[in-house]
Amino acid sequence: MKKLFVAFITFSMLLSLSAVSQIINEAPVDGLFPEESWTINKKPIPYPAIRKADVMWSKRIWREIDFRQKVNQKFYYPIDSQVSWKSFIMVVLDALKEGGQMTAYDISNTDELLVPITFNEIIGRQTDTIHTVGRRPYPPYEEYDTAIYTEFDPTKVMRLRIKEDWYFDKQRSQMMVRIIALCPVLMIERDGQEQTSPLFWISYTEARDVFAQALVFNEFNSAMRLTYDELFWKRLFDSYIYKEQNVYDRRISAYATGVDALLESERVKNEMFRFEEDLWQY
Repeated sequence: MKKLFVAFITFSMLLSLSAVSQIINEAPVDGLFPEESWTINKKPIPYPAIRKADVMWSKRIWREIDFRQKVNQKFYYPIDSQVSWKSFIMVVLDALKEGGQMTAYDISNTDELLVPITFNEIIGRQTDTIHTVGRRPYPPYEEYDTAIYTEFDPTKVMRLRIKEDWYFDKQRSQMMVRIIALCPVLMIERDGQEQTSPLFWISYTEARDVFAQALVFNEFNSAMRLTYDELFWKRLFDSYIYKEQNVYDRRISAYATGVDALLESERVKNEMFRFEEDLWQY
């Protein structure tokens, strides 16, 4: 009887210690739900079926998204990546670093996806060393060399270029659009002026699996988080057209600047709108 009592006491103590250790090791819930509940496993929204015979009109358009606009700030933030929330450029860079999820292509004059480049090549191209010669302000006023190292800073990526095809599907009697490729743009300062430096192109169709699992901040409802795939699909961004397909293969900036370039961009957009509208006028 005494041995049974000792065994019961020992078993009770072991249960208490295991319960205490479980409470100590259990992380607190930072919010309404555990952080693991935000992990998603969505699939990209499927494209509608399209036949070449049904496309009676099409035009290729190049757009640019400026992350500094208020409606586009969801692409730029957060600066410091979180478990379930990353900026657009960090989502892309992490996918390129892991390999196999996304492929980057070198920048070319024709914006074609031809030459693949690796993550290390992308980072290496943005790492620069500038050598300068200075002179000491005191005797003997000798000269000395200074090396300034410039490393890649993801926070300097403030724009995104989009290559897309607009087409009229006569089977659905609807003007539709399909994004073809994306290009992050780095903003750099040279000689006191801000300049653009495109990094690489990625295929949007290939990247959709990654975008469908990357959450975006929803300023209207934090309980209904969006993904980057839904962001592009629903076109929840503001942009301007900087090039349309033309015989000269030139951008709008090649023949218009300032306000004239913005007006030309609006003209291209309104021209496509009028084309669809005129189809239904009898």
